[in-house]
Amino acid sequence: MKPIKVAVIGVGNCASSLVQGVAYYRSNNSSQGLIHDRIGGYGAGDVEFVMGVDVDARKVGKDIAEAIFAAPNCTAVFQEDVPASGVKVMMGRILDGVADHMTGMGERGFVVSDAPEATHQSIVAALKSSGAEVMLNFLPVGSEEATEFYMECALEVGVAVVNCMPVFIASRPEWERRFAEKRIPIVGDDIKAQIGATIVHRVLSSLFGARGVDIGRTYQLNTGGNTDFMNMLDRQRLGSKKESKTEAVQAMLAQRLADENIHVGPSDYVPWQKDNKLCFLRLEGYQWGNVPMNLELRLSVEDSPNSAACVMDAIRCCKIALERGEGGALIGPSAYYCKHPPQQFNDDTAGQMVEEYIADTALAAE
Repeated sequence: MKPIKVAVIGVGNCASSLVQGVAYYRSNNSSQGLIHDRIGGYGAGDVEFVMGVDVDARKVGKDIAEAIFAAPNCTAVFQEDVPASGVKVMMGRILDGVADHMTGMGERGFVVSDAPEATHQSIVAALKSSGAEVMLNFLPVGSEEATEFYMECALEVGVAVVNCMPVFIASRPEWERRFAEKRIPIVGDDIKAQIGATIVHRVLSSLFGARGVDIGRTYQLNTGGNTDFMNMLDRQRLGSKKESKTEAVQAMLAQRLADENIHVGPSDYVPWQKDNKLCFLRLEGYQWGNVPMNLELRLSVEDSPNSAACVMDAIRCCKIALERGEGGALIGPSAYYCKHPPQQFNDDTAGQMVEEYIADTALAAE
């Protein structure tokens, strides 16, 4: 089968894990660690990265295979042998994509390239010449203007989108409508991890409800040492992120909690953690006879590889949507793979919707 051609906006830790993973699965022909081995006939190795965009001087102008290992990336290196792609990372458009404090953090922060910034025309031209079919948005949290800039480019070219970060596009009716009108698929918003803080919190919340335990209060505290956590030191960039993570949990509760009884969101930047994320969960509930109980959980996981399996599935769902001429938000995949989809479903229901979507594609192919 022909590879799925993918453009990457933001060649950070998440992109590094994804690019490494494609090389890994292409050489190992393994299904270990994947949510789905094949979707629409496509495996995890059937992706070709045809365009990369970043604004860091240490990445711009380098082959994607080299740029993914450049500072400030600090995720786990599990596939050292990543073949050169022949595609050099191009300078992007900054807008609000770089927080002010990130340029003053030395090697751990951004070193903004002095290359001329991209324009709408140059990004559109690059997307067209690359033949990209799916565009991944890996911009930092809080990049509202920058995300909308790249969405406009995708709409003009007709490229499908996986919106991996919490600027609301697929879940905002006025944006989703534009994708639907042009028959361009989008999966979004804000990618879930494979086994991460949000999915664990949702599952435990559902478990409490299913077992008749009323949740009174809950929190989710996260720390990490990658550029994502450094970026979020600017609390003004956190509005959509906190909304995305909080609503993902609220949607699973039998009764919505008052704002003062739920706290979900990033807590602090700990440099030496690098790409390791620590999550601390607490749920306080009341069971038989209104007797109180509580559950506390600590999760430690490498943050960026944890999202890659969901992104890989979303890419392949976009590809088969393109093949079928579908546009707009893919409801099942968005609900299963993202924190803030257009429609929330519990994870069992969303998972079944994805299975039916994939099965429908397989039947259509026959």
